Amino acid sequence: MLSAIVDSDRTEQLAEMFRLLGERNRLLLVYACLETPRSVQSLADELEISMSLASQHLRLLRSARLLRAERHGKQMFYVASDDHVQRVLKDMASHSEEDVD
Repeated sequence: MLSAIVDSDRTEQLAEMFRLLGERNRLLLVYACLETPRSVQSLADELEISMSLASQHLRLLRSARLLRAERHGKQMFYVASDDHVQRVLKDMASHSEEDVD
């Protein structure tokens, strides 16, 4: 299994996804979009960042297929791309809460 990932271009893609999630605001944006679609304005307000900065981060997360965009009227709403993104983040959050021996 690992050799299939290591021997392909997917390694680069996977590393880029984790690099994107390594930035605090981007991680919080994805986490905020796990359950329901969220508007750029609501995300910017919640994270206390400008809409411009939120939009830049969201564009990167969307291009990495971590989030997908849905248009409702004139507004764009963002939500986790699929169950894989939800599971990875939820599993990592649970892992971070485990006691260290």
